[in-house]
Amino acid sequence: MAGTLAEDEIGRKWDRCFADAVIKLGGGIVIGSVVSLLFFRKRWPIVTGAGFGLGMAYSNCEKDINSSISQYKPKGRKCDDAT
Repeated sequence: MAGTLAEDEIGRKWDRCFADAVIKLGGGIVIGSVVSLLFFRKRWPIVTGAGFGLGMAYSNCEKDINSSISQYKPKGRKCDDAT
């Protein structure tokens, strides 16, 4: 049963990561669109905003999932016999 709890936790973290990525991607596109309309009249601020949003979401997900994986990772044993 212990494995099931860890799998459920990782599943919840993946769900949160996807939701976070969608929200940050949308926010980046909105901010990029506003900057594009007000200042530059080009398309690159929209793409840059979307990239920043996805990059932030990826960074948050990486930290979150790595923390849970390292929590359940078995620790290595040190050998007392040095030959």
